[in-house]
Amino acid sequence: MIVMLISVILLIGLDQFTKYLTVLNIPERTYIPILNDVFGLTYVKNKGAAFGMLQEQIWLFIIFTTVILIGIFYFYTKIPKDRKYYPIRFTMILFIAGAIGNFVDRIRLRYVVDMLYFKLIDFPVFNMADCYVVVGAILLIALMIFKYKDEDFAFMKRSTK
Repeated sequence: MIVMLISVILLIGLDQFTKYLTVLNIPERTYIPILNDVFGLTYVKNKGAAFGMLQEQIWLFIIFTTVILIGIFYFYTKIPKDRKYYPIRFTMILFIAGAIGNFVDRIRLRYVVDMLYFKLIDFPVFNMADCYVVVGAILLIALMIFKYKDEDFAFMKRSTK
C-alpha cells in the first residue's frame, strides 16, 4: 500500500507540475510547436469531460470521480499481493493518479488544465492525468487479453462459508 501511495503522489505531482508550468508559461489558446505541425503545447481550460463534453457540470464530475475512485481503491485492496498481479496493480495506480490529478484541478480551479495537442490530426487537447488513464486502460485491456485468465480473478468471488 505504501508503494501505491508513493507512486500515486509522484504521478499526481508530475501532472500538477506540468499544469503549473503550462499556466505560468503559455498564454491561453497559443500553440507552441514541438514537432512542427504534428505535436505541440497549447493551454486550454477544459470545463467539461473528455473531448469537452458536459461543460460546467462540476458537481457531476466530483460525484462521478469519487464513486470511481472508491471502486478502484476497493478493487486494489482485493488484488492479491503476489508478483503475478503487479501489472494489474500498476494499471490501478495509473487510474487513481489520473483521476485524482484532474479531480484536484476541478476542485481547485473549477476546470482542468490541458496542454498536449496533436495538431496533425486535430486531436482534443489533453494532459498527463489523461495520459495515465488512457495508458492504464490500454494496459488493462492487453493484460486481460494476453496475460490473465478468468481463474486469475477467483479472489473477487465471495466466499460462501
